[in-house]
Amino acid sequence: MVNPEEAKQGAAPGETDGEPSLPREAEKDPLPESLRGYRDRFLESLIFEDGLSELTVTAYAGDLTQYIQFLAGEGITEWGEVAPEDVADFLSYLESAGVSPRTAARRLSAVRRLHRFLKEERVTEEDPSAQFTTPKVGRRLPRWLTREEVEALLQAPEGNSPEGVRDAAILELFYSCGLRVSEVAALPLSEVLPEEGRLRVRGKGSKTRIVPMGRAACVKVLAWLALRPIWKPRAPYLFIGRDGNGLTRAQLWHLVRRYALSAGIVRPVTPHMLRHSFATHLLEGGADLRVVQELLGHADISATQIYTHVTTERLAEAHRKYHPRA
Repeated sequence: MVNPEEAKQGAAPGETDGEPSLPREAEKDPLPESLRGYRDRFLESLIFEDGLSELTVTAYAGDLTQYIQFLAGEGITEWGEVAPEDVADFLSYLESAGVSPRTAARRLSAVRRLHRFLKEERVTEEDPSAQFTTPKVGRRLPRWLTREEVEALLQAPEGNSPEGVRDAAILELFYSCGLRVSEVAALPLSEVLPEEGRLRVRGKGSKTRIVPMGRAACVKVLAWLALRPIWKPRAPYLFIGRDGNGLTRAQLWHLVRRYALSAGIVRPVTPHMLRHSFATHLLEGGADLRVVQELLGHADISATQIYTHVTTERLAEAHRKYHPRA
């Protein structure tokens, strides 16, 4: 049974315990392709970019399937046709159908998150759900790795083979630059400048940002660049496979998981968990929140502020553990 708490508004990205894939109902339901296609892209982003569990994504898929069926019944066939009135009508429909307030709030959360995604991806110009709010619920704090776990993970790739050198550079960029899995997969070779210690990333909504690389990342990327021609590149990306083509998000997801296990980290580790670790460790070291926001490519500071809760929680934990009168 799906845990509804995971699918509420504001749930922080978690980790995927099983194979990342679209829920079956997201693949077979008879929905208009013009609406279904972007819904499936959104669900994929929840798995590979936000790191949500398959159970959580299944909950989103079910909620959005009902939403799209409602829209189709109203004669809507394109996302750009959806207006605030349609969202309001959907909420009224849920109420008349006897859906509980908790379930309706969860479905509205899924609808709002989908429409934000469509606007960020420039599929639509407006977000018709923006004016609707859901009840405040607690946010799960993101999971991150300790500095010791990160160090063990980064040292997991062994040898001087092209694969080992490449994988070491991939892991270093995930942590040192706080990149999303989609950003690493689509990172153009031409936008990586290790000699200058920076790279240019195109993130969500096609927004571009400059990210400093750090000495360790520069060294590992340069080592990979020296070996990259061996695999006869056919793709313009920094990271390629033995066939010369770029790596998929799923391949990168499995790569991180595999090296985490070899490093002795038994809990599930995802690329997004390294992004969480990047932000958490920066703030713990005294970085300004606005700087972290820029490095992560967050459009809204509220998306970055959750990491202040992480550091506050750790301070409180230290106080409880070590203060004699805690």
